[in-house]
Amino acid sequence: MDLGLQGKTAIVTGAGKGIGLAIAAALVAEGVHVIAASRSRTAEIDALGETATFIQADLTDPDTPAALVAAAEDAGGLDILVNNVGAVTLRGDGFTAIDDEAWRRTFDVCFFSMLRMTRAAIPALIARGGGNVVTVGSVNAFLPDPGVVDYSAAKAAVWNLSKALSKEYGPQNLRFNSISPGPVATDLWLGEHGVAATAAAQMGVDVATAREAVVAHQGGFSTGRFTQPSEVADLVLLLASGRAGNVTGADVLIDGGLIKTL
Repeated sequence: MDLGLQGKTAIVTGAGKGIGLAIAAALVAEGVHVIAASRSRTAEIDALGETATFIQADLTDPDTPAALVAAAEDAGGLDILVNNVGAVTLRGDGFTAIDDEAWRRTFDVCFFSMLRMTRAAIPALIARGGGNVVTVGSVNAFLPDPGVVDYSAAKAAVWNLSKALSKEYGPQNLRFNSISPGPVATDLWLGEHGVAATAAAQMGVDVATAREAVVAHQGGFSTGRFTQPSEVADLVLLLASGRAGNVTGADVLIDGGLIKTL
């Protein structure tokens, strides 16, 4: 299937590893010039080739979005923005132990990074005659969990903002969609210091047991496995393409059947 993405330019935040890297690689494979934003340069980003431009970027810095948009414009003009950067911390000590600074850090990384990046990108997208913003959210936007209560609240705000922007900018040929993954097989979940390892330490079990507990949580995955980063990337490609030209304000769930409600 030709997605019609050849020759376009995209910004991908959090492109150094995990879902962001998979998205960047998938876009490059479709002939897209990718501005790959990451805190640090990785061998995997370099391996994407000449059609990927690495920009060292801290998305909690309010000046970073303008620099990324400028890089996209230097590459020919911005067509696609993929908001992917985010982080989660398990809150084993409960709600009252989370102070204001911890809440600010979570919202800065998970919400304000998306807000500022999108705000900076909108004029450039309009100048191109239209474009697409795809934001990687989380099932926690509508599956509140005390163990990640601040992350859940931030992702709910992301989803709400994406929907609101789809209404405001639809007449200007801008589409805004989000994707809500459940647990994904990345370092965020399965790495040495990932969610599974942290949960294992809190529960006093080994990592394999903690991972199985995640798979069984809330009735378990219907598929019996974590989502792969490449599967999230495939959804991003579709939503960013003209093949989904009348899809806007949507949130696409990819969770292996974790969510059991309608």
